[in-house]
Amino acid sequence: MARYRNLEPQAVNELETSEDAETVEATVVGGSATEIFGVVGMASKSALKDNFQALLRKENYAKGVVVKSTESGISVDVYTVMSYGVKISEVSKNIQERVKFNLENQLGLSADMVNVYVQNIKVVGED
Repeated sequence: MARYRNLEPQAVNELETSEDAETVEATVVGGSATEIFGVVGMASKSALKDNFQALLRKENYAKGVVVKSTESGISVDVYTVMSYGVKISEVSKNIQERVKFNLENQLGLSADMVNVYVQNIKVVGED
């Protein structure tokens, strides 16, 4: 119950007992990341190992997000594909800020760490 602070108690119970809790968190994280200028999309966390370079669709964001519980909140790993020519450090910083903000406001989760991994760089307009 303490994990989701801003939600109604009934919604918290349903979410915490649901197998979809991780999917909800991953969708919020993936949606937050893809809103940022310079992010082409989300990639699978095992994309490099599996040599699988396709962008993930919204319903599959969980394959590109890892959420772990910590003592002070949660830790999030986000696997992205960025646009060629953007400043990766700035885009990553923007992702971190947006993910933390949206997790806090939408789910009441405090993310103490957001790690951004760049799985690929794409030229905009390239397939």
